[in-house]
Amino acid sequence: MDQVLTRRSTRLNRVAAVAFVLGGSLFALGAAFAQLGATSLPTVNVTYLVGGCFFTLGGYVSILLADSADNSDNSDTDERMRWWSFRLRPRSWLSAFVLFVGTLFFAVSLVAAFAAGLTPRQSDGWIWLPDMTGCVCFLVSGHLAMLDVGAGHVRVLTHLVGWWVVAVNQLGSVLFFLAGLAAFTRPATSSAIDTGLVNWGTFAGAVCFAVGGVIQAFATPTTTRTVVQQ
Repeated sequence: MDQVLTRRSTRLNRVAAVAFVLGGSLFALGAAFAQLGATSLPTVNVTYLVGGCFFTLGGYVSILLADSADNSDNSDTDERMRWWSFRLRPRSWLSAFVLFVGTLFFAVSLVAAFAAGLTPRQSDGWIWLPDMTGCVCFLVSGHLAMLDVGAGHVRVLTHLVGWWVVAVNQLGSVLFFLAGLAAFTRPATSSAIDTGLVNWGTFAGAVCFAVGGVIQAFATPTTTRTVVQQ
């Protein structure tokens, strides 16, 4: 049983790590395209959308990873993969779930970005609001992960690989949040508050998640992509 769960967790950890590396890399590429004007807007949007798909995949696999670790603590659990299930969960599972929900809000925003001729109010409602909701979910997820790593407290634990994954990802979440705030479309000008902050904030935040994915890929399988059991 333990060997089966360990192998399963190892596979899931690798899939989640690769998904976040690819998602973060594509988001960074999309932000660079947008800032430098190196390609057309549809190409930028497609780059973001594909990156968002990888983020969603990573978020869902993180739930499976947390579920696998949670099952290892229950003697009555069989060896079948639980692709989706609900019951009383630890903080680490909640972190993964909130992260996944955040990726779904990002997906709404990324798809809506393909719409043409939106008014400022429509743009804020269909693109900015889901994006900001996703950013808040990422921040909440990161905070839960920090609490889980720190045994109920936010601590600096530089000797733990898992803490570094949490810290780097949370920095990325903060940068995403700042970029999201700057992306609000002002009705008076029909433009974002600060396009430079939108692009560079997204770029830096995405790089953080890509780096976090790399660190996770070399870490021991964890209950979530951001939490290492102590």
